[in-house]
Amino acid sequence: MLEVRVGKRGRIVIPSRVRKLLKLREGSTLIMEVRGGRILLTPKRKVSVDDLFGAAGVGEVELEDVEGGLAGEEVR
Repeated sequence: MLEVRVGKRGRIVIPSRVRKLLKLREGSTLIMEVRGGRILLTPKRKVSVDDLFGAAGVGEVELEDVEGGLAGEEVR
């Protein structure tokens, strides 16, 4: 557990060892939630195509099905 101080305009500094552990850098986005009187900060991660590769298993789809799914149409 670490202690941080609230500064002017409500700012806090995330200690460097936490930033390194979570791979946070200037410009990183955090999601803030208030739960049961506590503040929860969670890094918002960007997902790349490489991160998703193979997530749906092996199979073939038609390009039209992908385009339709992206457009919000029901996929057959």
